[in-house]
Amino acid sequence: MKTEYHKEREKEKYQYRIQEENDLDETEQKLLETFKRNKNHSLKTLIGIYKGHHLELVLSVVFFVIKHSPVWVLPIVTANIIDIATNPPEDAGRKILIDVVIMVLALGQNIVTNYIHTLFYARAIRNVERDLRSSLVRKLQQLSITYHTQMQSGRLQSKIMRDVEQIETLSSQIFITVLSIIMNVVVAFGVVVTKSLTVFLFFLGTIPVAVCIMAAFKSKIKSYNKEFRRDMEETSVHVMEMIEMIPVTRAHALEKKETDKMDRQLHRVAKSGLRLDMVQAYFSAISWVAFQIFQVLCLGFTGYLASKGKISVGEVVMYQTYFSSIVAQISSVITLLPTIAKGLESVDYIGDVMLCHDVEDYHNKKKLPALQGDIRFENTAFCYQDGVKPVFRDLDLQIHKGETVAFVGESGAGKTTILNMVIGFLHATEGKVFIDGYNMEEIDLRSYRSHIAVVPQTPILFSGTIRENITYGREDISEEKLMEVIRAANLEELIEQMPDGVDTLVTERGGNLSGGQRQRISIARAFIRNPKILILDEATSALDSISEEKIRVATDHLIQNRTTLIVAHRLSTIKNADHIAVIGKGGLKEYGTYEELLEKKGVFYKLRQMQM
Repeated sequence: MKTEYHKEREKEKYQYRIQEENDLDETEQKLLETFKRNKNHSLKTLIGIYKGHHLELVLSVVFFVIKHSPVWVLPIVTANIIDIATNPPEDAGRKILIDVVIMVLALGQNIVTNYIHTLFYARAIRNVERDLRSSLVRKLQQLSITYHTQMQSGRLQSKIMRDVEQIETLSSQIFITVLSIIMNVVVAFGVVVTKSLTVFLFFLGTIPVAVCIMAAFKSKIKSYNKEFRRDMEETSVHVMEMIEMIPVTRAHALEKKETDKMDRQLHRVAKSGLRLDMVQAYFSAISWVAFQIFQVLCLGFTGYLASKGKISVGEVVMYQTYFSSIVAQISSVITLLPTIAKGLESVDYIGDVMLCHDVEDYHNKKKLPALQGDIRFENTAFCYQDGVKPVFRDLDLQIHKGETVAFVGESGAGKTTILNMVIGFLHATEGKVFIDGYNMEEIDLRSYRSHIAVVPQTPILFSGTIRENITYGREDISEEKLMEVIRAANLEELIEQMPDGVDTLVTERGGNLSGGQRQRISIARAFIRNPKILILDEATSALDSISEEKIRVATDHLIQNRTTLIVAHRLSTIKNADHIAVIGKGGLKEYGTYEELLEKKGVFYKLRQMQM
C-alpha cells in the first residue's frame, strides 16, 4: 500500500511542477528556470541568476576598467621616468612633468569612477540577494508540511541566511577581486608581448605552475569545505534545540550535560575547521613560494637582458612590476578558491530547495467560496512514508455540519493524524476524505483553509502585540469584535493587567506570558476567524482546571453552527460533545455519545476509569 501510494505522489509532484511555475511572478520564474536549466552546473547557475542585471554589470565593468587604469599606467610611467633620469635628454624636466601630470590625473579619476563602479555592481548583487531570499521564503511557504517535518528548521534558516550570504560574498569577490585579477593579467601580458616576445614567453611559464597547484588542492579543499559546512549546519540545529530546551535543562539541573553535549559538537566543528584551515594554509604556502621563486628568476632574467643591452634599465623595473602583478593576481585566485567553493556549493544548496517539487497542488482545483462543514472518511487509511504499517485503516466516519466530535485514545493511536488529514497536511494513502461532498484531493486547500481554524497543542505566538497575535490574518476586525473574542477566550483579566492592554508587546514565542495565557490567545485567534470547521488539538492541556472551565463555558455558544473536532486526554472535558470517537491502534474502536460509550463498558469506559 505504502509503496504504490508514495510512487503515485511522486508522479503528481512532477506533474505539479509545470503548473507551479505558471503561478510565479516574473522574477521568481526566471530564477526557477535558471536553477532548472543549469542543474549540476553551479557556475552557470550563478551567472544565470543575474539575468536582467546584465546592463548594470557591463557598466560596472566599464567603470572598473577606467578606475583601475592607474595600476597599469604606473609601470609604464615609472619606466619612462627611470629611462629619462639615466639618459636625460635636453627637455628631461618637461617630459618628467608630463608623465607626472598624466599619473596624477589617472589617479584622481579613481574617486568618481570607483563610486559608479561600486554602485552598479552592488545594486545588482543586493537585488539578486533580495530576490533569492524572497523566492526561498515563497518556496518554503509552498512546500508541504511533510517536507518541513523532515527538514530541520536550522538547515532551512541556514539556506535563507548563510547560503544567500555566501553567494553575495562570491558575487562581490567576482566583481572586485576576480575582475581585477583578469584585467591585471590581461593588461600585463598585453604590454609585455608588445615590448618583448622573449620576456612574454618567460611570463607564460607561470601559468602551468599555477594550474598544477590549483588542480592538486582543488578536490581536497572542496571535500574539507563540505565536511566543515555539514558540521556547521549540525551545530546550528543543535544550538536552536539547546535554546528551546533551556527551561527543561534548568528545571532538571542538566546544565552540565547539555554543555558537554554542545562542547562535543563544537569540538567536531573546530576539528573539521582546523583541517580546512591547514589544507588552505599548506596550499597558500606552496603557491607563494613557487611564485616568489619565479619572481626572483624574472628579475635575474630581465637583469641579464639589460646587461646585454637588449632592454633598458627602466624596462627591467617595468617587467618586474608587471610580473609582480601577475604573481599577485594568481596568488589571489588561489586564495579565493575556498570562497569560490563555498559560494558555488551554496548555489547548489539553494537549488535543492528551489527545485523541490514536494508542494501542495492548487492548480485546476475546485475553490470553495463557502463551507458547510460536512466531513466524511471513506475506507480511509494512512501510512507514513517510512512507516512499516499503517497508523490506521478502514476508517469510515461521517461528521455532520455543526457537530462536535471528540477523538480520544492512547498516544500514537492516530488522533492528531486524523486532524492533520482534515486540515489537508496529510493525505490518505487509501480511501478518501470528503469535505462537503468534495474529495479533498480535488479542492483548492487554500480556499478551504480560509474557512477553518486550528488551535494546536503547543501555542504558537510571534513577536508583536497581543492584538496582532489575535487578529493574525484578519487585521480588518473591529474593536468591538476583538473585545467580544477577548471576553469569549477569558482574556479580559489578562488584558487589564497588561501595561499597554491589547497593544502590549509579546516577546519571542510568548516568553512574557504563561502557558495558559498563550493558549487562550491562540484560542482567540481561532475564534476571530469565525471558522466553519474548528480544530482543537488538546487546546486546553496547558490550562489549569479553573481557566479550563471558564473557557468551556465561554466557548459553548461559539462552537454552535460550526463543526468542531477535538483531541482531548482529559475525558471530563468532552462530556458535551455530540459524539466521541475512540481511536485505537489500527483505527476506530468505538463511536457514540459520552453516556452511550460509558454504558458499553468498552475501551472508553476503561479509559474513563483510569482517570477517576
